[in-house]
Amino acid sequence: MKRYRRYLVLPLFLGGLALLASGCAEGFSVEKVEHELNVWGIPHHPWQIGPGSFWQLTPSTIIFTWVAMGLTLLLGVLAVRGASVRRPTKMQALFEMVLEFLQGLVNDTMDPKKGAGIFPVIVTFFLFISVCNLLGLVPTCMAPTADHQTTFAFALITYALTYIWGIKYKGVGGHFKHFLQPFPYFLPITIIEDLAKPLTLAFRLFGNMKGKETMVLALLGLITGWAEICGGFTASVVWLAFGVFVSFIQAFVFTMLTISYIGMVVADEHH
Repeated sequence: MKRYRRYLVLPLFLGGLALLASGCAEGFSVEKVEHELNVWGIPHHPWQIGPGSFWQLTPSTIIFTWVAMGLTLLLGVLAVRGASVRRPTKMQALFEMVLEFLQGLVNDTMDPKKGAGIFPVIVTFFLFISVCNLLGLVPTCMAPTADHQTTFAFALITYALTYIWGIKYKGVGGHFKHFLQPFPYFLPITIIEDLAKPLTLAFRLFGNMKGKETMVLALLGLITGWAEICGGFTASVVWLAFGVFVSFIQAFVFTMLTISYIGMVVADEHH
């Protein structure tokens, strides 16, 4: 009898997988799940503010960007509320750890005097992008960073700061001198490399957040019927935990690259 039980394990296991798959595949559609989660009635079609596809704004991106701004400000208020040197609150201690960590990255990359002016931007980038990323894990909400419009705006800010800080500390001639080094023949390559910085910054953040959000929608749509009974919800729990990790990692990567790009343009030249 024990020998036959061993042969029953595999059929039962395969049968369970079949039930799980049948519950997952039935009537699945990412667009359908996204529509069902839109309890706020936000228009799906972009707002046209001018001629052509360039002059379009995504309503959900604008709305949840303002939500993310409000949440970031709220976190800041909670961090400084009741702040004390002798008896710091838990939120205050957490924010101080984040600030000290980011300040250490800035000081290790560039002169502390040069980094002091850029430090508030770095802190804002990390906190705001983290909140934007995490917002996509909340049902009925979306991550503003899952829209290329938002990530390109962040990347353009970084790109502009590299020119502003480079010209500030090296002058116009000193900043643009690297375009002609080592030889003028490499000017097209240098220009392409310079223009690639904001593109890679924007697409890296956008791609990761869009993929994370699509996966969350897919799991919410797949876990129905037998899939939920068989414990398929475990996949969503694991993915949400991984999504929190990815959200902070991508905010850190964007912030770290911003520090690195600015640090390169303000670095002292040694001959």
